[in-house]
Amino acid sequence: MATTKDDIITLPNPHLRQHSTKVKLVNKDIVKLVHNMTSAVKDWDKSRPHEVTVALAAVQVDELHRVIIVRDDFDHDKSASYSALINPEITKLEGPIKADYEGCLSIKSVYGMVPRHTKVRVKALDLDGKPFRVKAEGFLARVLQHEIDHLNGKLFIDRIKTKHKAFYQLTDKGELEQLDYEKYVQDNNILW
Repeated sequence: MATTKDDIITLPNPHLRQHSTKVKLVNKDIVKLVHNMTSAVKDWDKSRPHEVTVALAAVQVDELHRVIIVRDDFDHDKSASYSALINPEITKLEGPIKADYEGCLSIKSVYGMVPRHTKVRVKALDLDGKPFRVKAEGFLARVLQHEIDHLNGKLFIDRIKTKHKAFYQLTDKGELEQLDYEKYVQDNNILW
């Protein structure tokens, strides 16, 4: 049975706060996991007219393995394909720290202004178990940092130091509007 958007776990699921384990061997189970993750994000995309999935960590489909997938092209008008990074590890953070919008499939409908480095270097394994390195900047650097945080039990909301004027919600028209953080948490019984 194919993995769907309904298999993506959300807060307050405690697994999102756990460290994922290193993949010892890239085998058919890991390949299947990547396929299931891709299936889940493609299904999620079909349900969201104003958003597009750019990446996913295995923990988000409740698998505590150090695996992420990243969309190959961030243009949501194109057919989505994803690349897997097994045991991704940041080897260097570079560039200035800049705040920008981030959202997460595991934190429904909330976005935040998250400070991150503008450049990053990452090493990982591909689906054949071969090592490779990525040097990324801009949006891709942000995406890689966000997903690797997931593998360490950290969410984008943990990176926001000042809650006032840092959170947003997507409207039905696809626009971000500022969220009253305290009221939102109280009204929705949020346990962040």
